[in-house]
Amino acid sequence: MTEAKPMIECQGVHKYYGDYHALRGIDLTIRAGEFFSLLGPSGCGKTTLLRTIAGFEDISDGAILIGGKRMEEVPANKRPTNMVFQSYAIFPHLTVAENVAFGLRRDPRSKAEKAAAVEEALAMVGLKGYGARSAHALSGGQRQRVALARALILKPKVLLLDEPLSALDRKMREQMQVELIKLQRQVGITFVLVTHDQEEALVMSDRIAVMFEGEIAQLDGPEALYARPATRRVADFIGVMNFLPATILSEAGGTVTVDVAGLGTVELPERQVSRANPDDAGAVIGFRPETMTLVGPGATHTQPRETNATIDEVVYYGDMTYYDLRLDGVARGDGKSRTVRISMRNVFGRDVQEVGTRTRLAWSPGSLVLFR
Repeated sequence: MTEAKPMIECQGVHKYYGDYHALRGIDLTIRAGEFFSLLGPSGCGKTTLLRTIAGFEDISDGAILIGGKRMEEVPANKRPTNMVFQSYAIFPHLTVAENVAFGLRRDPRSKAEKAAAVEEALAMVGLKGYGARSAHALSGGQRQRVALARALILKPKVLLLDEPLSALDRKMREQMQVELIKLQRQVGITFVLVTHDQEEALVMSDRIAVMFEGEIAQLDGPEALYARPATRRVADFIGVMNFLPATILSEAGGTVTVDVAGLGTVELPERQVSRANPDDAGAVIGFRPETMTLVGPGATHTQPRETNATIDEVVYYGDMTYYDLRLDGVARGDGKSRTVRISMRNVFGRDVQEVGTRTRLAWSPGSLVLFR
């Protein structure tokens, strides 16, 4: 399978606001037909980067290309992009159809052709038959769909999405995530999403660029980003990860041998080694809550390693139970106990264990990441 052609290229892009360095040498290629996310905390530069692609902000240095063409002299309204804003920017005094048709004001097509295009766009976002409705009477999810239809009716090569789901409640947000994935596959154009929601980016994206302080810390697919974060900072930001102090015993033949507090001695290949934070006192081992298994009394397991622990806290979420465990032989520097969090799906026949219970934790060295 041949790789898709580049649609957006950022080459050494810098952006200054006075003395503030908002974008620091961004090098990035977004492929044609890709669902791409810019993910990071507030102030990391992700929205600034999106606005430079859209043409709403000039860059201070470097180059942005869309479809192989440099964009320095191309104004926002001439670029092959359209944008859906966080606020949706719906005109409440217009009907749904009038909102969607707003971008066609200067289109040379006949009134009938424009009306047909509006109906097609509304059908595409699941609002067939809504054209005559008043925009102010719509729900949040429906307003979001109208904004999408208005952006797509101009048939852009790239759709830019600036935190479009942040104003929705959780249930509607999850529903719209699936709808956006289906819509992107249907229209086949490049979607670029800005979000601070890690789960949203993992669910929707083909690839994700994690940004901190105007730089890209890691660019990868969702699975690689989650399972093999390039740095401890990325690991901390994406989901939940437990960390245990470790001592490096030896390195040979592409394998690192470490002694991990509470887990013992393990051998890890280089692909499971990432960078620690600059202020870390030493090496640490990280693992996700779902990668280890709490073994009930008398139960068996197929994992190669086992560790004894005591249940310190239990948090029940219906479909999942989260356990905070004190591993034998693990303490903080102040002498207090250090806990790790384990998640277990609540399947039929599996009892929820109680606080204070002595238990076993089954695990595999393949689930560990060494940060050094």
